[in-house]
Amino acid sequence: MARVGERPTIRTYGRRKGHRLSPRKQRLIDEMLPGLRVNTDVPPPEPATGLFSHTASEVWLEVGFGAGEHLAWQAEKNPHVGLIGCEPYINGVAALLASVEERGLTNIRIWDSDARVILDWLHDTSIARVFVLHPDPWPKARHHKRRLVSPETLRALARVMIPGAELRVATDIGDYARSTLEAVQTTGLFSWMAECAADWRRRPSDWPATRYEKKARREGRASIYLTFVRV
Repeated sequence: MARVGERPTIRTYGRRKGHRLSPRKQRLIDEMLPGLRVNTDVPPPEPATGLFSHTASEVWLEVGFGAGEHLAWQAEKNPHVGLIGCEPYINGVAALLASVEERGLTNIRIWDSDARVILDWLHDTSIARVFVLHPDPWPKARHHKRRLVSPETLRALARVMIPGAELRVATDIGDYARSTLEAVQTTGLFSWMAECAADWRRRPSDWPATRYEKKARREGRASIYLTFVRV
């Protein structure tokens, strides 16, 4: 893992920016993002709930929130929870900021760069739930080393998660699901909670679909929902 302030040597995400932002979204990036961005130049608060101005009972983390649909939904449904969202794609960050403004959400903080920096920055046992939903599959074998869910990342997640904390992983790529389960088995730090096939075939009611899941469904790919608990 990279130290805080260092750039990780292997990049696990794709492009940083897509089409040109609208004037409104550029304004949100310029004016709103600085106030919501996690400041890793200072030591992390302990407990992590100190990142939030409102009273938060616990902190959840989403790694790679895309356009932020899931993160905004969780923030709205769980106002007592503080959520940290990590996403290097600036257009996705702008989309989330638009939701934050429209819904008046006050329990979100953002890290618009590599999530592994945040994992190195946080104190031990800081996070009560983690979401990794439809990460970049890096389908070519020579790119598998770039996959976010790896034994190294799982060890970093396990360090910052409290015992009993939940890790949710979603993918529409069967090989990614297999490699995730293999990584979990390798580390021995998480238990897979599935007891029957329905547990990984059906998305729980408190787990809303993202646009990536909807796109996969349109293209004929079923999603796999994996839930683990930090042992």
